[in-house]
Amino acid sequence: MANANTLRITEIFYSLQGEAKTAGIPTVFVRLTGCPLRCQYCDTEYAFEGGNVLELEAIEEDIAKHNCKLVTVTGGEPLAQANCKKLLARLCDKGYEVSLETGGAMPISDIDERVSIVMDLKTPGSAECDRNDFDNIPLLKAIDQIKFVICDRADYEWSKAKLMQYDLSNRVEEVLFSPSFDELNTADLASWVLQDHLPVRMQLQMHKQIWGNESGR
Repeated sequence: MANANTLRITEIFYSLQGEAKTAGIPTVFVRLTGCPLRCQYCDTEYAFEGGNVLELEAIEEDIAKHNCKLVTVTGGEPLAQANCKKLLARLCDKGYEVSLETGGAMPISDIDERVSIVMDLKTPGSAECDRNDFDNIPLLKAIDQIKFVICDRADYEWSKAKLMQYDLSNRVEEVLFSPSFDELNTADLASWVLQDHLPVRMQLQMHKQIWGNESGR
């Protein structure tokens, strides 16, 4: 049973970051188990259940073995476990450069200010758009990022509207527009972004370009 110093972990692994501002840089990933969402394009369904309960100290020891200063805490939905925030703070205290990959449904309050949050606002095409908690947006910092996974033209228009509504390009470090893998032609998304002169970074999932769709790496 989990306690104040444990987390349920699906895997800890060393790979290239495939997304966001550190794409291409070697990173240690800590994948927490469990997620309250069921996005139709999810590539980490294996993390919905199972995993192993580990002490925070054991997690830190595993991370240290990889001799890498970049750590990404991901899921599933890592914030579904309350002790995630404790782990984030402890990793920052140890001098790691820490990022958190989270959906838009869980509160991001009380996260250590040193953590770079990558928040995935769910588009209509995800089938979980109604779960977005827009109260999170005022809590975002200048070092944070917002990601939109775009499935079709309707998703693009929705994402563009949110970009403008919340002035996201001036609120966070980067706004990321990513085509849903195997759902949207990348050239189409690139064309739309250019036509509308959007202040966003279009990104492809580098790990899938290298290793395919297996295990999300």
